[in-house]
Amino acid sequence: MGDVSLRKLTAFCALALAGASLQPVAAQNAAAPAPASSTAATPAARPADVASEDAVIKAVYDVISGPKGQPRDWDRMRSLFVPGARLISAHTGDDGIVTAHVMTVEDYIRLGDPLLKKDGFFEREAHRTEDRFGNIVQVFSTYESRHEADAKPFQRGINSFQLLFDGKRWWVVTIYWQGEKSPERLIPKQYGG
Repeated sequence: MGDVSLRKLTAFCALALAGASLQPVAAQNAAAPAPASSTAATPAARPADVASEDAVIKAVYDVISGPKGQPRDWDRMRSLFVPGARLISAHTGDDGIVTAHVMTVEDYIRLGDPLLKKDGFFEREAHRTEDRFGNIVQVFSTYESRHEADAKPFQRGINSFQLLFDGKRWWVVTIYWQGEKSPERLIPKQYGG
């Protein structure tokens, strides 16, 4: 389950390395460039999607999930993320070296859309731990990924969400994830393993 599912979950990350100018974090020395978009360019969010930290996380899972052939509502996805947000996959190469593949929301959409529609993809939260200080929240959201809504999971892992409450709504700042890999990297009991 672990090896095959980790490859499937990070497939668009691998494509990013082949077709985009994404670099592993270890190789980046300069600060990331300023985002091209501004708050004005961000689509309006559904108020219910951004009313709480729980709502914004559920909305992310809802947007990326769907059966084979179903288009995703990418404007809804865009509306959940603060301008300049990042999605980061921790991937272990065949050489055993772990790298972080950093994507913008647009990179994720461009690379993920064809794969999510081709195979079908449903991701559900199985467990959550949360820490909050002021207006920032760190969430470890243990996930299960499936190709069909009621199928056995082909992958489990942890999505690390960093969220911001701006006084009016919740924003996703970062999602950083790594899949479970049996037997050397199993989800600990404290995170629902």
